[in-house]
Order: sequence, then structure tokens, then C-alpha cells
Amino acid sequence: MRVNARFDAEAEQQVTYLAEVTGMGVSEVLRTSVQHYYDMVRARRGGLRHLSAFIGQGDSGRSDVAGTYKARLAEGWSAKHGVPIDAPHAVHEPEAAFKRSQPAGGA
Repeated sequence: MRVNARFDAEAEQQVTYLAEVTGMGVSEVLRTSVQHYYDMVRARRGGLRHLSAFIGQGDSGRSDVAGTYKARLAEGWSAKHGVPIDAPHAVHEPEAAFKRSQPAGGA
């Protein structure tokens, strides 16, 4: 496609600058600019549609994962660490590793 366009002085300076800095010709600068603008508009208009190929691709066979993930996570941790799910302190954080040592004469 052949295009004939009129630019104001500022746009002409911008195209000239881009051509000089990048070493591209004016036509290539304009093609690249149109491609960039096209990509931006498509991304904004499409939202997250480009991710639709990946969404829901897990194959667990369960339909309740979104609503019960916390319970499933607790079950997994319980099984891994041998702590009952209903234990009062199911999450164990070693206190000694996080306490600051007191100077030898008191605080």
C-alpha cells in the first residue's frame, strides 16, 4: 500500500529524529510506528483474551478447586508435614531463629 500523508512540523521532526537515531528510513520508521500502535490498541481492546488459551487448562478433574483451594492446601501441608489439620498451631515457626539476642547484662 502506498500512503501519502501530511504531517505538521512537530510530527515531521519526530519522524526525522527517529529515522536519524535508529538508522531506519522514513518508511520503515512509519511502518514500525504503525505496528507498535496496532499492537497497543489490540492489547488494550483484547484485555486478557490472549490468555484464554491457558485459562482453565488444569486437568485435575475437580470443579470445586477455586472454592476449596485453602482446604486443599491445608490437606497437602498436613500430609507433607504430618501435622493434623485441626491442630491448634498447624503452622510452625521456629521462634529461636527469629528472636533477637539480648545483650549480656539485660536490655
